[in-house]
Amino acid sequence: MKIVTDQSIPLASELFGSYGDVQLLPGREISAADLVDADILLVRSVTQVGPNLLKDSTVKFVGSATIGTDHIDVDYLQAEQIHFAHAPGCNAQSVVQYDLSVMTRLMPDWQNKIVGIVGCGNVGGRLLKTLLSIGVDCRVYDPYLASDSGIMTTDFESVLGCDIICLHTPLTVSGLYPTYHLLDSKALSKLKSGALLINAGRGAVVDNQALLTLLKGGADLVVALDVWEPEPLIDLELLQHVSMASPHIAGYSLEGKVNGTSMVFNAFLAWHGVRQHQSNIRKLDDMELSPAVIDSVADAILASFDIGADDNRMRSMLEGVELGSNVVGEHFDRLRRDYPVRREWASMVFDTERLRLSHSDRVTLTSLGFNLG
Repeated sequence: MKIVTDQSIPLASELFGSYGDVQLLPGREISAADLVDADILLVRSVTQVGPNLLKDSTVKFVGSATIGTDHIDVDYLQAEQIHFAHAPGCNAQSVVQYDLSVMTRLMPDWQNKIVGIVGCGNVGGRLLKTLLSIGVDCRVYDPYLASDSGIMTTDFESVLGCDIICLHTPLTVSGLYPTYHLLDSKALSKLKSGALLINAGRGAVVDNQALLTLLKGGADLVVALDVWEPEPLIDLELLQHVSMASPHIAGYSLEGKVNGTSMVFNAFLAWHGVRQHQSNIRKLDDMELSPAVIDSVADAILASFDIGADDNRMRSMLEGVELGSNVVGEHFDRLRRDYPVRREWASMVFDTERLRLSHSDRVTLTSLGFNLG
């Protein structure tokens, strides 16, 4: 059995190697020629999977170690009877922690603000639950949310009027509520003065050119982008105007990546007819943090994940690169490929002797997912 996999999927060789010959390739470079005699294809979001890639192949199973599926032509796979599996929710906690790091950096009093959440699926729902657990006032817009979900929703206009707006929708271009350019020039103009806009969903949910025009015009708007339109050839002029930039890494915690691989592997085993199995993924060891004094919620968040460091790396690597140059895409992908190991908060161990936290801060951090011992 020939198994072609994106080289960025952790543990792919270790897990799938017992079932065939694993070929590791850069995700953006996987081609139809690589799949002519392949049986299994494992990808992340950078590989577009459809007839152009698969029509001459022998692939019978496609696995995507990601939450989203907008890079997959699911209808084509169904028509060709190619089994498909992905990993919904695998890195939701990682993305929530990205949101909170951004809020801490760009709007330090975020706990006293109104947060609007657009899209309340795996990530948006996790963010909502987390924020409500510490008493943050939230507004939710998701027209697809089931009426019996127990979540009170509002209209899109109301969410646009919030202090902080977090985007967590898939990218869709059809249906009753398409999300492509959901935040177009009209919607962007309705954001309140001083608002913080965070996009960690899909780049084209925001009209990036309209956003650039607004920011160049001096709009009082704070913007954090983890996803861009397009990727990897992002608009360097837009990069210069946003307050926080990162290369599509919100969900890049080690736990999130390993969860994604494990979920796809288990789906593969079920498809392959293996009834009893063990994923062979050992429990990840906890990570000790540097011995800094932690005396606030903000200290704990930024000591464990400071999005400002990712922003600095991205701007430093792209500094001096010409607009529209293909080097932009190469650097963007390199930033993702070489992204440092990031752990989720529950796996981090603080030096308890250096914790100077009030009781209320301890309660807050525990609710956010920290393990304070």
